[in-house]
Amino acid sequence: MTTATTILAEAEATTPRPGWRARRAAENDDTRKTNWWATALIAVCSLTVLIPLYLAVAVALKTPEQLAAGNGFEWPNPIRWENFADAWARTAFPQALLNTALITVGAVVFTLLTSSVVAYALARNSHRPFFKGVFFYFLAALFIPFPIIMLPLVKQTSLLGLDNQVGMIVLYTIFGISLNVFIYSAYIRSIPIELEEAARVDGASTWRVFWQIVFPLLTPMNATVGILTCVWAWNDFIMPLVVLTDPGARTIPLAQYVFQGQYNTDYTTAFASYLMAMAPLLIVYIFSQRWVISGVTRGSIK
Repeated sequence: MTTATTILAEAEATTPRPGWRARRAAENDDTRKTNWWATALIAVCSLTVLIPLYLAVAVALKTPEQLAAGNGFEWPNPIRWENFADAWARTAFPQALLNTALITVGAVVFTLLTSSVVAYALARNSHRPFFKGVFFYFLAALFIPFPIIMLPLVKQTSLLGLDNQVGMIVLYTIFGISLNVFIYSAYIRSIPIELEEAARVDGASTWRVFWQIVFPLLTPMNATVGILTCVWAWNDFIMPLVVLTDPGARTIPLAQYVFQGQYNTDYTTAFASYLMAMAPLLIVYIFSQRWVISGVTRGSIK
């Protein structure tokens, strides 16, 4: 009796209690732990972006005398709102905004339509030598700096009559296709081929399969490519400078160059125009950032 009781007591002592394994696994699972020091460091580093933003706002609201008398970080007193009116008038902001928006929207639309189609053809035929060679050809184009092809580009656009907004849309679409194909291809390969095969069994053509099945699944990548193209086309200075010949077609970055003089720069009015130019793009990014982040994470995981 004593031996049986002893054995039973030892068995109970060695038998895991309910929930013991779950608690032990939770304790050993590193993914459930939070590194608060690293989190705090990342948060502090993220907040540093507010420093140049505050500096831009403070300078845009100052008079030239206030800017010369301080170090730039003092909050202006009194505030000079007339800087925004001066920037609006000196840059012909409505016309420059219209030109920039036309080029940006056109570049984004044509980039999404063309780059996705090209990437789909390359991704689904990567086993063929020709398509594989074309894919690496696009990748090689990423390593060619723009200044190398700038002068021939200016000559060709002038001969073809593309030294206008239409030419800018075409150029942004062409120059962005290398990076965009690289982004799209990795994501398209993660889409199950069985979806397309089922559609083809039902009689759908390759064109219909892409637009009705594959393209809707590319929404995260479309958002990522779209916002990257939008930021590039909106803020670009070099390409519009060397391509556009009509002063009435100048974009916002070109219009803002009026504040740069040979001997001085009107910083207060210039920073006011920078904030005005940044506002539309900031609004677009705020509403589209969740799709951009989703696209980047899905592409990296898949």
